[in-house]
Amino acid sequence: MEGRRKALLFTLCFFFFSLPSLSSLPAYQTLVPTSHSLPSASPISFQPESEPVSESLIGSGSDSESSITLNLDHIDALSTNRTPEELFSSRLQRDSRRVKSIATLAARIPRRNTTRAPRPGGFSSSVVSGLSQGSGEYFTRFGVGTPARYVYMVLDTGSDIVWLQCAPCRRCYSQSDPIFDPRKSRTYSTIPCSSPLCRRLDSAGCNTRRRTCLYQVSYGDGSFTVGDFATETLTFRRNRVKGVAVGCGHDNEGLFVGAAGLLGLGKGRLSFPGQTGRRFNQKFSYCLVDRSASSKPSSVVFGNAAVSRTAKFTPLLSNPKLDTFYYVELLGISVGGTRVPGVAASLFKLDQIGNGGVIIDSGTSVTRLVRPAYVAMRDAFRVGAKSLKRAPDYSLFDTCFDLSHQNEVKVPTVVLHFRGADVSLPATNYLIPVDTNGKFCFAFAGTMSGLSIIGNIQQQGFRVVYDLMGSRVGFAPRGCA
Repeated sequence: MEGRRKALLFTLCFFFFSLPSLSSLPAYQTLVPTSHSLPSASPISFQPESEPVSESLIGSGSDSESSITLNLDHIDALSTNRTPEELFSSRLQRDSRRVKSIATLAARIPRRNTTRAPRPGGFSSSVVSGLSQGSGEYFTRFGVGTPARYVYMVLDTGSDIVWLQCAPCRRCYSQSDPIFDPRKSRTYSTIPCSSPLCRRLDSAGCNTRRRTCLYQVSYGDGSFTVGDFATETLTFRRNRVKGVAVGCGHDNEGLFVGAAGLLGLGKGRLSFPGQTGRRFNQKFSYCLVDRSASSKPSSVVFGNAAVSRTAKFTPLLSNPKLDTFYYVELLGISVGGTRVPGVAASLFKLDQIGNGGVIIDSGTSVTRLVRPAYVAMRDAFRVGAKSLKRAPDYSLFDTCFDLSHQNEVKVPTVVLHFRGADVSLPATNYLIPVDTNGKFCFAFAGTMSGLSIIGNIQQQGFRVVYDLMGSRVGFAPRGCA
């Protein structure tokens, strides 16, 4: 009898101690609607280009102590004469295209051998090999070539190739700066077809007359860029990075907007972090400001300075069929201080053949969760926000509120539980303005794809740290200071 009592007592103790601790998770937080509005096209925030370049070059050595910080601006800054509502509507349209492109890329057959020889004479087929630069949301400015020609370039964690438009142009879209002419650069050098760099391309071709490497990136929406694959020097403020493999696009067409090209920040070997790993110790981070409430610039940092001491880290996962995206393990979600029962870790599992999972993406705006998880989370939020006045749906958002004439409101808290890192979101990261009349919507959406995506609205205000050497991603709150 005594043994049974002890066993029962042990079971009860185990049950209570195994329950998730909610004492540190507040149920509500304050949102001040009047301090947040739809952002307009703010001025570009870049430093003057006349800043002298240091003679200490960051070349092919292993100077892991070097760090570079660059300002980022939202792609809306390249738009003129458009209202905040028009800019937001365009953003959601770009977002929809990007999510569709990501889902197509993630669902494709496993990647073929990346060391195969390039096809002679050019290309015979279209390969889905990245995401449309037109769907990238943030861009920066740096120099290309010697002497440096400064251009705007979109940064994208969902792409692996660095490319820009080049003269002579067979087909080029309109960009803000003169098109880069490699003939005027002393450091431009084509890559031989036999080079290991050429063999790393997903879709490589060979100019049989010159025996030089050709690249092709085709996108799910029909956009593409084709041209020479070469090495070039990139200039970031006072630092020059030599020998970066870049696509010099002579034939570019599609939904590309304003910028000269793309700086791929994906996990693949030909992305900028993949190529410059030794120089920047395989670390970079960015912090995206809430443009509806702050005039500070967003920023990206390469090198050891990218790692914040306050960051909470979660391990990176490997996808056996696709190495571009940054996969993480999402275990659950809390709303109003309580774990949502219908949001199970199994819904976000990356299986052995590379299907499903969760990625962190800089170019997707609105977080997409697999449909069952989203519905459970949304319903929990609606219950917690039942005191707020509901408003009609808006675009992809099915949970909206009329907060006009409200000085402040209490909203349920939202916490994302990654393995090893609980990320508590500010209210402004999930209840956002969608017009200028006080309508706010719950900034999550469901997806019928098996892939969930953590978007940049939910990342706002955090310094998101990519430590590729440590195979981890970190989140540091209030990281844009």
